[in-house]
Amino acid sequence: MPLSVVVFVVGTASLGAEIAAARLLAPWFGASTIVWANTIAVVLVALSAGYALGGRLADRDPTIGGLSRIVLAAAVLLAIVPFVSGPFLRASVDAFDELSVGVFAGSLLGVGVLVAVPLLLLGTVSPYAVRLRMQHVEDAGRTAGRLYSISTVGSLVGTFAAALLLIPFVGTRRTFLVFALLLALVAIPGLVRHRLPALLVPLVVLGLIALPPGTTKAGTAGDRVEWEKETDYQYARVLQADDGTRTLELNEGQAVHSLYRPGSYLTDGYWDDQLALLWAGGRTPRSVAILGSAAGTTARAVGHYSPGTRVDAVEIDPDVTEVGRRLFDMDGPHLHTYAADARPWLEQHRQRQDAIVIDAYRQPYIPFYLTTREFFSLVRSRLAPGGVAIVNVGHPEGSTQLQKALAATMRSVFGPEAVLRDDGEPTNTMLVATTSRTSASASLRGAGADLPPELDTVMDQVASRLRPALRGGPVWTDDKAPVEWLVDLSLADVATGKYGR
Repeated sequence: MPLSVVVFVVGTASLGAEIAAARLLAPWFGASTIVWANTIAVVLVALSAGYALGGRLADRDPTIGGLSRIVLAAAVLLAIVPFVSGPFLRASVDAFDELSVGVFAGSLLGVGVLVAVPLLLLGTVSPYAVRLRMQHVEDAGRTAGRLYSISTVGSLVGTFAAALLLIPFVGTRRTFLVFALLLALVAIPGLVRHRLPALLVPLVVLGLIALPPGTTKAGTAGDRVEWEKETDYQYARVLQADDGTRTLELNEGQAVHSLYRPGSYLTDGYWDDQLALLWAGGRTPRSVAILGSAAGTTARAVGHYSPGTRVDAVEIDPDVTEVGRRLFDMDGPHLHTYAADARPWLEQHRQRQDAIVIDAYRQPYIPFYLTTREFFSLVRSRLAPGGVAIVNVGHPEGSTQLQKALAATMRSVFGPEAVLRDDGEPTNTMLVATTSRTSASASLRGAGADLPPELDTVMDQVASRLRPALRGGPVWTDDKAPVEWLVDLSLADVATGKYGR
């Protein structure tokens, strides 16, 4: 096998594995800039250590056989990664959740344990190849430049192949296996000894590629997995309890994003508060936009309790919307669904809404561009007179940092007295901004008389909890909105007992 081909394939696998590693981490730790920074940092540290080690190994054993053994070992380790990732990352998340340490440390450890060693081995290849190819000292610069150029081109190919072809069409697990197979195939020709035993590696990897992914994650006690899929955006699954209750879990069950109870449109969860607040403007809403509708818990309830209301349900992941229609009874007389990101959709759709709900989390973060003054200015411009904006703020129990920042930002747009809070659950606070001059509490109590008793009860409960939003937070802008750091610092504060346990 030509040495340049080995270098090219190793470059391809190195960056392809980085993209696949970030995809592995996303369901557990999210895909924030912090997680990406950790992933890139671990990859760079591993490759740097590999470069240093590769030069020493090449001087000790300057043979193609020595290089090939390293590449084959990297292939084996890379093939193992997707099979140990699930149990390890689940244990990692649980452990860090118990200690309440932030995503920074968790994601750094996760990436480090999973991919650092195979990437370190891949990092040894370029200096090793330079040592093998160099015949004369005067050719050192030309030789090193050519091989590192080939490796970089391979990295570029690996990046786009993983992101645009392999992960979307064959999945994350098989992406790792494809790169492991390529590494094994280019390593075998250089193994003069033990070549036949080495052939087992690509054969085993091919067998693993052929295996269907199957259902690899069990449900919680008493629940069964009704549906699961690795979508273009995340791993998602639906669990069904013995009583028929279904929950949509994203991010490996670290949060429940939708809930369905047979024969009921209320949930005893934050969705009920979200539903009731739609009437905070003093009238039955004629149109509602739900940004981050998931499987449609709130959209379904609006269709039942206010069948004349138009509901625009915006969800970035079309697979989640599809399973909402199929398993969560997501339907309504005037329901319109959109597969789109929240803010671009709001930019493009200029019709006025009586209520806009923002519930677009990728646990534990809300996208930064949905937290800024520019975004809330857009929201206000899309509200009809007397309209209501409702933001679901998820946070660690006892922490108020995030809601203070969002409240301050919303006040800068809606006015100093226009933002209220509903602390309905320990880890969920609803922030409400209204352009109506009528008291939101009075509006809720007045509207409930014309609605079914069960919803009237919820409205009374929400009205009694409404308070002015907390003060003291910064105003965020598109230029500066450090959501990830604030959430991680909040988790650290919980860990140190600042908020209690």
